[in-house]
Amino acid sequence: MLAKEHIDDLLNRNGDVLSKDGDKIGSVGQVYADDADGQPKWVTVKTGLFGTSESFIPLEGARLEGDDVVVPYTKDQVKDAPRVDTDGHLEPSEEDRLYDHYGFGGAGRAYTDPTAGRDGDYDRAETGGGFAASGGFNAADANDTVGRDTSGPTTDDAMTRSEERLNVGTEKQATGRARLRKYVTTENVTRTVPVQREEVRIEREPITEANRGAALSGPDLSDEEHEVTLHEERPVIEKETVPVERVRLDTETVTDEVTVDEEVRKERIETDGVDDTRR
Repeated sequence: MLAKEHIDDLLNRNGDVLSKDGDKIGSVGQVYADDADGQPKWVTVKTGLFGTSESFIPLEGARLEGDDVVVPYTKDQVKDAPRVDTDGHLEPSEEDRLYDHYGFGGAGRAYTDPTAGRDGDYDRAETGGGFAASGGFNAADANDTVGRDTSGPTTDDAMTRSEERLNVGTEKQATGRARLRKYVTTENVTRTVPVQREEVRIEREPITEANRGAALSGPDLSDEEHEVTLHEERPVIEKETVPVERVRLDTETVTDEVTVDEEVRKERIETDGVDDTRR
């Protein structure tokens, strides 16, 4: 028999509900406690696709086995149980339907332990319908906390909703290198230079009184030669190396705009069985 102190432990284990044959029925959903003494009375098991369906199972005769809770019923018996809304509280009529299904008999009659074959002193007429442990009791606990946490130890009476914020910064990284490299190439240069040369020109002059003496100063008849040295200018090429400019590498900073597109997650809080109308 599970006791009140087992409720938190049972919910925190995230275990499964096993049948009396050891078959897995589903995962543990909620624990419903007795209104009068707070003892665990019912457990819901999540079945169906993605655990969308929950079935109620009495905790009488159930036991913990590792992270799992073993109930004295078959898998088919649990899946065929009457469908009851998991709204945090069981009405007496709903309990009657469930008890009839699991073979407990009518109100005020003794409960038969299916595991031991003996009668227990369980009287449904003396107990209330019970509240789900996930929803808490009507009264606040010792710390004035309304309700209780089903996913871990009870902290306070509120949930903290968090979301991711996108913080975008910059970092400097090397993207490439630039270098200066000097090499020698050859190209043709054409220049026009004026040059001078001497040419032979024959000048003839008649014998006059002015030049007669020079003309008759030699022999009357003789062989003679007379030559003139001719000159001309030719281009003279001379090359020299001269500095023409200075080249260096420098950097400058330019600013661009980059659009960042990233997914962020945020938590949503939904209410189940609560009128969420704002007042």
